[in-house]
Amino acid sequence: MTSPQITAEILLRGYAMGIFPMAEGREDAKIHWVDPQRRGVFPLDHFHISRSLARHILRSDWVIRVNSDFAGVVAGCADRPETWINAEITALYLALHRAGFAHSLEVWEGSELIGGVYGVTLGAAFFGESMFSRRTNASKTALAWLIHRLRAGGFLLFDTQFLTPHLASLGAVEISRAEYHRRLEKALQVQASFTPEGYQPLPSSVVASSAGASSTGVSSTSGSTTSGTSQRSTQTS
Repeated sequence: MTSPQITAEILLRGYAMGIFPMAEGREDAKIHWVDPQRRGVFPLDHFHISRSLARHILRSDWVIRVNSDFAGVVAGCADRPETWINAEITALYLALHRAGFAHSLEVWEGSELIGGVYGVTLGAAFFGESMFSRRTNASKTALAWLIHRLRAGGFLLFDTQFLTPHLASLGAVEISRAEYHRRLEKALQVQASFTPEGYQPLPSSVVASSAGASSTGVSSTSGSTTSGTSQRSTQTS
């Protein structure tokens, strides 16, 4: 289904109904709504960090930030040969970000943005939109830190829209449309926070909170959110 004009308010209503927007390509001005029969989600307590990724997170000097360059993350996600992110979609998410409903988690190497993920929040639901990576492990690192943040903020649902092999390898699963709507309804009744008060994780706490934590031997601690740390469809992989 298509819409002649979508505003930021209509976009939020769409998410609350369980649908999301896409364009056929960067140059396509039309936006259509998508309501998949099967939905990808990340169980927040089953994210898998491999031993190699855990070592990378613990040893890397990358810095994790949130909402410091939301536009840069959207641009990074759109910077590929084929993309569903057109100019109107970009403008809509920038508007949601200004209104406090869209957020980015970014991976920085010095002054360079090398990876990140962005999405929309409503109640205790996080709707993951897209992610990108300019270094090996940058997108996986972003996901690990994002899921830790979502758990700390009281989120109940992490919607990845579609399930890709990449996301499945990290613990994402596919559920029916009906089950998705049940989980969405529950999440919309709770208020979570993307920026919970006092939240200051260390890389060790991010690694320890994953489903593979027992294989790393790392205990959970806290610290600065900018402490040193170690891509819809395929665009959320």
